[in-house]
Amino acid sequence: MASLLLLTHFLCFTFTAIIPIFSPVSAEPAAKTYIFRVDSFSKPAIFPTHYHWYSSEFTEPVNILHVYDNVFHGFSASLSPSQAASILQHPSILAAFEDRRRQLHTTRSPQFLGLRNQKGLWSESDYGSDVIVGVLDTGIWPERRSFSDLNLGPVPTHWKGVCQTGDKFTAKNCNRKIIGARFFSKGHEAAPGFGGIGGGGINDTVEFKSPRDADGHGTHTASTAAGRHAFRASMSGYASGIAKGVAPKARLAVYKVCWKNSGCFDSDILAAFDAAVSDGVDVISISIGGGDGISSPYYLDPIAIGAYGAVSRGVFVSSSAGNDGPNGMSVTNLAPWLTTVGAGTIDRNFPAEVILGNGRKLSGVSLYAGKPLNGKMYAVVYPGKSGVLSASLCMENSLDPHLVRGKIVICDRGSNPRVAKGLVVNKAGGVGMILANGVSNGEGLVGDAHLIPTCAVGANEGDAIKSYIASNPTASATINFHGTVIGVKPAPVVASFSGRGPNGLNPEILKPDLIAPGVNILAAWTDAVGPTGLDLDNRKAEFNILSGTSMACPHVSGAAALLKSAHPDWSPAAIRSAMMTTASLVDNRLQPMTDEATGKPATPYDYGAGHLNLDLALDPGLVYDLANEDYVSFLCAIEYGPKTIQVITKSPVNCPMKKPLPENLNYPSIAALFSTAARGVSSKTFFRTVTNVGDTNAEYRVKIEAPKGVRVSVKPDKLVFSEKVRKLSYYVTITVDSKNLVLNDSGAVFGSLSWIDGKHVVRSPIVVTQMSPL
Repeated sequence: MASLLLLTHFLCFTFTAIIPIFSPVSAEPAAKTYIFRVDSFSKPAIFPTHYHWYSSEFTEPVNILHVYDNVFHGFSASLSPSQAASILQHPSILAAFEDRRRQLHTTRSPQFLGLRNQKGLWSESDYGSDVIVGVLDTGIWPERRSFSDLNLGPVPTHWKGVCQTGDKFTAKNCNRKIIGARFFSKGHEAAPGFGGIGGGGINDTVEFKSPRDADGHGTHTASTAAGRHAFRASMSGYASGIAKGVAPKARLAVYKVCWKNSGCFDSDILAAFDAAVSDGVDVISISIGGGDGISSPYYLDPIAIGAYGAVSRGVFVSSSAGNDGPNGMSVTNLAPWLTTVGAGTIDRNFPAEVILGNGRKLSGVSLYAGKPLNGKMYAVVYPGKSGVLSASLCMENSLDPHLVRGKIVICDRGSNPRVAKGLVVNKAGGVGMILANGVSNGEGLVGDAHLIPTCAVGANEGDAIKSYIASNPTASATINFHGTVIGVKPAPVVASFSGRGPNGLNPEILKPDLIAPGVNILAAWTDAVGPTGLDLDNRKAEFNILSGTSMACPHVSGAAALLKSAHPDWSPAAIRSAMMTTASLVDNRLQPMTDEATGKPATPYDYGAGHLNLDLALDPGLVYDLANEDYVSFLCAIEYGPKTIQVITKSPVNCPMKKPLPENLNYPSIAALFSTAARGVSSKTFFRTVTNVGDTNAEYRVKIEAPKGVRVSVKPDKLVFSEKVRKLSYYVTITVDSKNLVLNDSGAVFGSLSWIDGKHVVRSPIVVTQMSPL
């Protein structure tokens, strides 16, 4: 009964709660998938495996989907609510939660990150050779040249995985590059409305029940992280150059957990984490998240749970920050053991322009590669002026052919896919499209492989075109396309869609951790669908250009593979620290990075510690390391009880009598929260420990850039390392006076703390904010 009461306490915090199973109902509702966390130490010795125990323990047969043994102890099962209620009362059950559907967060970038052929991280790490990157995504299209194993050595000896065969995927599709592949569909197939009741299982007309990629997203992320570099590539002539991933010699292990048109289910994701750790991966890349603006507590989040199990065994886990920016508190994947990656632009663009009948030119972007308009002017119309929302968005069957036939049509961005709007215009007889951002997207633009002549423009340009049409009954326009331009300034710029801080669960931990290239990224693509992914797009493309934090995440995964290869003894926390403390804060004009959404200087809520800079991360000087007990201490600090923590850690824990402070987690950033109720002067002191990974004898002095209206002091202000002294600690005291503290538009002020030895600058962002007391 104690376990049952504990579970009820757990589940009241989340919309995925299974409390409804306790409510009386007149008829038994349909089965659902539940994930059960089991106290593995309770298994009777008579059972040879946990599966045998789970299968035999309960009073009625249980349809077990997955058994979890590595990152998590427990199982998932398709159950009726009464079965779930019965199992919940078992004393060995620590927690349970309903399966939930997640969404994907969807070649010049290596040079932009500072990678060079003859020196630096590529050569020092042998391009990531023998490091295994596990990619949890939509699978892979193995025939792509990006996945050739030419001149690669034998499969690393620590690999223990398999090449799972299936629909159009044989053992020959694995090689010394794709060293393993698995697919996970049981949760998907059991889900009502998807694979399960009313879903009909895997739709084999659009999907492959195998690791083969029918969507393209997984092929794109895998080749971004670890694609080979030995050939020229482009997408219909756009972004021409030499194809290369961040870690070209790293090996790939593919875990297909996401399915075309139906997303990714928690039970399958957790099974993939479990398998990847058992298989022997070194890095996990997961460009998946909730996408619903809700962050579950860590003990109810299978990505956080699976990632903890991986990190606790030395596996680095990179995750995407989500695409719900520029709204504040939109960042996802918040667990402090995850490395959470936002998106920035690179110095390459695909310019297009709208030329109005009055001669005005308005800049935009496009990846349209069909027959151009050749300067011919066409009448231009905006269906949205009628006030009908569906027409303004160019939704299916919303356009009047009499209004748009033979004309260029303005469509507002939102609701339906951007490229699909062009098909609606084409179906109604339009000749071209101007895709206009709304206020929420601001001036942030991404390139799309449009099927009709199209130019995407920012909110200001869109308003200007609409004003021109409103005041001119004979308004006309044409669209010109200018191919690929490199050397664009400024870059990087924080992408408007990139998930932003503060951290909605624990603001004491700054998220995202950093940003990486995530706008208009060229990488390999599936043959199963055209570059737009639409059913009516029959084009074939070896490469495609995509944008999203999904694209930023594998850049950091590849970077982690390089750093792991160059420094095999570094922990996941040390690798993340090296990236964060060396991250760049300036663009290619040597000016502070800006926010694409506002055009104003960006802040740590937008970019975390900064933009990934691999030219410096190889030799960071000092790192902020973390061990499993540090994360346990953090979970105690945020008032999780021992049983709750065991849901995440597997092993029983005891929290100290004196409660730790969450802000004292040894993180490479500092977030100071002060109560709005406090009056006068308030202070907080933070404790940090750095490990010297540079020259044995080194002396560092502190440099403080205090946030406006804040006093920051550090003791000691000098750190002296030697052969015997590799770790040193320091205290940071942050003092505010409520009368003088003036927060900016994001509700915070920002500064930094750096340790400098003449060669290295080990920088940590400082965030100071006020929050209302609970």
